[in-house]
Amino acid sequence: MWQTCAARADLVMERASRRYLRLDRKVDGYARLSPSIRREFMTYVVIGLEPQRTAVEERIDRLQAEFVAISDRKRRVAQETIEELFTHTPHRHELNRHVCVLIGGDVVYDMAHAVERPEPSTGKMVRGSDLDLVFIADETIERQVLHALDERMYERKWHLLVLPQFREELDYVIKTLAKVRKQLAFDTFPHKVACKIMDEGQYLCGSRALFDRVKGLVEASGIPEKLAELEEKATEERAIAERELLSAGTHAPEWEHLFFTTEEREEIY
Repeated sequence: MWQTCAARADLVMERASRRYLRLDRKVDGYARLSPSIRREFMTYVVIGLEPQRTAVEERIDRLQAEFVAISDRKRRVAQETIEELFTHTPHRHELNRHVCVLIGGDVVYDMAHAVERPEPSTGKMVRGSDLDLVFIADETIERQVLHALDERMYERKWHLLVLPQFREELDYVIKTLAKVRKQLAFDTFPHKVACKIMDEGQYLCGSRALFDRVKGLVEASGIPEKLAELEEKATEERAIAERELLSAGTHAPEWEHLFFTTEEREEIY
């Protein structure tokens, strides 16, 4: 269907999204663009006849507003969940002073969607884009505080998954500033994923001073420039892939990994 529509000169195809870098183990060099060709076509593209161009553009505007609204709602769910946790715990002072929380993923690009899909580990249906949270603790926090935080977060993760008013998939990682410094070497796939999330991540709650400190370390390590190079490479490969998939008619196996991605998400580190 994508091939047919994209090849038709009498059809208007517009997308209500931007493309951004995603790191994927199955791609040579790890860099590809998100959304995948298939996800973009199914979720973010509007198609019409040439006389319907105005209607297509109006629908694009409405879709973009919907994705912004979904992103805002998901961000609010995450923020309220973590703020409630940080408030109702014996360690609230330590957490608010010595831990910062970043949110990454589709939400930071205002591209979160609500297309129903199964959560990988349980098969339970969730509402679209997941919530990627990164907790970073400074050097002074005690290990038992982080252990207690992990236990409470696991409970919150389960509640968001099973309660019908939420049905959200929340992925999180808790790490120290010492681990962040190691990851900034940008020398392995997990380190590159971690750096990407720290670069794109937005402040959610906790210590604003620590958040600014982390962002300073990311900048000083040249991470934005390294990610920009990967995104440029992914953009070039996406353009080649689309051209060859269209010209091949029905089969271009060397590029199908950019169309049929096995997952639209990767682990966070």
